[in-house]
Amino acid sequence: MPILNFGVYQIPKEETKKCVLDAIKIGYRGIDTAQSYFNEEEVGDAIKECGVPRKELFITTKVWIDNYGYERCKKSVLESMKKLKTDYIDLVLLHQPFSDYYGAYKALEDLYHEGKIKAIGVSNFYPDRLSDICLFGRDVIPAVNQVEVNPLNQQVKAQENMEKYGVHIEAWAPFGEGKSGMFTNEVLVNIGKKYNKSSAQVILRWLIQRGVIVACKSTHEDRMKENFDVFDFELSNEDMEEIKKLDSNDSLFFNHQDPNMVEWFDNIVNVRRNSNDFRNEKKGWD
Repeated sequence: MPILNFGVYQIPKEETKKCVLDAIKIGYRGIDTAQSYFNEEEVGDAIKECGVPRKELFITTKVWIDNYGYERCKKSVLESMKKLKTDYIDLVLLHQPFSDYYGAYKALEDLYHEGKIKAIGVSNFYPDRLSDICLFGRDVIPAVNQVEVNPLNQQVKAQENMEKYGVHIEAWAPFGEGKSGMFTNEVLVNIGKKYNKSSAQVILRWLIQRGVIVACKSTHEDRMKENFDVFDFELSNEDMEEIKKLDSNDSLFFNHQDPNMVEWFDNIVNVRRNSNDFRNEKKGWD
């Protein structure tokens, strides 16, 4: 799996194909989508037309909550495969730690054993939920746990717990969607000046040096290039320590353990059942 992947969260369907084609042209080989992004088909169109051999691409998608349970999950993944226009998916994640994720995970395991999925994992699983599925869940340990990771929510303890079980950490919202002045943060800006790099490039480099897989998004080709241009410099130990001090140990978006947020997710499932597009709903639940 590439350590730097192109994400398509919040990219409108009509823009997705072009954005993915641009990203692949720039050099991205990992593409991250999800059932709940409603743009798997457009990602599939880009995969089909990009001219890059399928085996050189790494495609991730995620199963949404209302497709949990064994039968629904298995059926939905096969549907995602059809939309993505591929006969296998490199990585499939369970998107949220709610509902019947045990049944859904068993479906992913069976699809993995059948060769239709090359790797399986989870997303947004807190350390207790991840330990649960690793210890009591199944016979295949999740390859990846995709969680919010950025300079203000560094997930150090969570990463340690993942590594204990052999699970790779992957970051969504590496820039925190610009919240809390992420791009203008004085520490990040000043570090960037030392290397003639932007604060966004410093963030990506910091994640890579921590061994964190990254999914980052932009609809602008120049920003895609900038985000990809992070392999020609290395942050010093001093730089890494300065960024470490920015950690607030708190999400910039939400707490999955908050009962009100669990109810919100239930509402989102109901919204999804009555609509094929909820991009206008609350942002940041990736």
